Amino acid sequence: MLRGMTTVSFWADDVEQAKRWYAELLGVEAYFERRGPDGRLAYAEFRLGDHQHELGLIDRRYAPHELGGPSGAVLYWHVDDVAASLDRLLAMGATQHEAPTERGPGFVTASVADPFGNILGIMYNAHYLEVLRAPRA
Repeated sequence: MLRGMTTVSFWADDVEQAKRWYAELLGVEAYFERRGPDGRLAYAEFRLGDHQHELGLIDRRYAPHELGGPSGAVLYWHVDDVAASLDRLLAMGATQHEAPTERGPGFVTASVADPFGNILGIMYNAHYLEVLRAPRA
């Protein structure tokens, strides 16, 4: 039934500011943008990673429900070095949400709240690397 992640949606009061922050973090520019009826940037989307997954930034005004503090499902993005990635995120203004935690041999997680109130998970995941190296049919 579930075939793969398509788009992760993050919310921001100022999508333009969030777009610049994520462009700096990711080292790529958003490839798609949409403006709202008022002319403000309402949506920006990035493609990233080994499988070109999508990260969408949406104006909080369009959220289907009230959003509180850092919340939502935590999606962990694979990184090669959790400590270095966490340090970079914190230096860019994110706040630690979950300290680095070993989940077993080859699996370390951590998460931050980005400056816009979204939880961004990072993880060293040995299984991810195995799948990436496996021959494809």
